[in-house]
Amino acid sequence: MESDNKQRCQTALYEEEVLARRIGFADSQGYSGMDQFQDSQALAVLKQLHDKQLLIINSRRRNGLILYKRYHAEFAGPGSAVGGLFDLDCQRVLLVGNFSLVYPETADERQRAYALRRQWIRLTRQITDNPVPAQRAQMILNQFEQYFDSETLAKLPDEAFARLVGVLPHTIRNVRNIADREF
Repeated sequence: MESDNKQRCQTALYEEEVLARRIGFADSQGYSGMDQFQDSQALAVLKQLHDKQLLIINSRRRNGLILYKRYHAEFAGPGSAVGGLFDLDCQRVLLVGNFSLVYPETADERQRAYALRRQWIRLTRQITDNPVPAQRAQMILNQFEQYFDSETLAKLPDEAFARLVGVLPHTIRNVRNIADREF
């Protein structure tokens, strides 16, 4: 009973944070937390994933997709394959940057997309191999800073980064606060 209440409280706080940051976000229960266009886009992506559609994150844009699984999250960057049989367990999605999906037209395109998805997973794994949580938090933030502008980065919730590298959201928040004070 107490754990249920704690979970609801954490979910409510998380949803409040997502709404405050105004990002495209949708979960499998139909909740979304952005303006109507991005809400519908996030819900459409989640539906496509659940329908086993194989898609590719548009490699011609600075964009990506954070896929929330049950206990972790994965980032699929430009050129990565998403959907098919890989992401049936996806519970939520978070659109990052100037988001766009394309359909693979050839077997070669699909193969390249699979390879790129593996590279993004390997990059995240290299970060999570670090045993120090604050360093993992700093490393994932640095990776995103290299690729996305500060406005996009500011919109992403601490929870998303935390799930990507296995730290608590407050660890991400602390690292962000330290970085903000340094500037």
